[in-house]
Amino acid sequence: MSVRQEMPGRLLRLLALLQTRREWPGPELAERVGVTARTLRRDIDRLRALDYPVESTGGTGGGYRLGRGGRLPPLVLDDEEAVAVGVALATAASVNPAFGESATRALAKLAQVLPARLRPRLAAAGSVVAAPPRGVPTDDLAAAKDGAGSREGEPRGIDADLLGALAAACRDAEVVSFRYTGRRGASARRVEPQRLLVAEGRWYLTAHDLGPDAPRTFRLDRMGDVTATGHRFVPRPQPDDPVAHLRESFAAASYRYTAHVTVELPESEVRRWVPALPGELTGDGPGRCRARVSADSAELVVQYAASVAAVAAARGARVTVDAGPDVAEPLRSLGATLGATP
Repeated sequence: MSVRQEMPGRLLRLLALLQTRREWPGPELAERVGVTARTLRRDIDRLRALDYPVESTGGTGGGYRLGRGGRLPPLVLDDEEAVAVGVALATAASVNPAFGESATRALAKLAQVLPARLRPRLAAAGSVVAAPPRGVPTDDLAAAKDGAGSREGEPRGIDADLLGALAAACRDAEVVSFRYTGRRGASARRVEPQRLLVAEGRWYLTAHDLGPDAPRTFRLDRMGDVTATGHRFVPRPQPDDPVAHLRESFAAASYRYTAHVTVELPESEVRRWVPALPGELTGDGPGRCRARVSADSAELVVQYAASVAAVAAARGARVTVDAGPDVAEPLRSLGATLGATP
């Protein structure tokens, strides 16, 4: 018999309350549970007997808090928390292979006790791939703020139901339709979903867009009115390394601001000091390379173009920059400031 089966509903409710706050006054906790102070003390003793480290605190009427025990006690999760933990476990091995075996064991334990209504969502989470973080933007990073006060292009919270629906559509090879708001405005899309990916804190869906009949990548925080159509499709061939393919598509894309930096140094030498950037770095012969930096933020382009130029300057190598005035002027100002430094 599981620990959960041994615990009546009142004890589970008490445990859930203890997990929501650092400390509870005894009278308030008894009122929330709907019992007397004496019954609350008995329930606390029962939790302790089940190895929950419930500690008594001082104050008027005394209080309680869930402390740290010698071993991890069972936890009480709501539906959304359980699915969130499942998604995190499913992506853990992609981020750090060292977690692979332990994450798989934990995911199997979670799936075993999960209510039947949540199991399809958890099973679908196994299709998620997470890219190890590189510390640079994966796609556009706009500088303007939207009406809500957050920067347009920054990651927004993704609804768990949306994740579950898209993951299930990927697994079941089911066409989905949605409204997508991109840099060129809103449009209706109908796609064959392939895979969910997480990169630099953002969620993406790789899919075959049936409109232009071409592969596309969509940001989940820009999708709305997602609907499973009920139409199935035969999955198309996919890249062997979806993370590398995603990053290559970002590197090849052009955004609002772009700078081309040519450096009279081997590509390997520049890449040693600038291992990643929003764009691409390519060799142009044995002693020259070119960097293309592109983003929807002029400040970001200036930052990375200056980083590439700094590698050349530190080695006395020639460097040229081709960019529009919004990028070129700040770079000239930076050069003048550094040149005037004693």
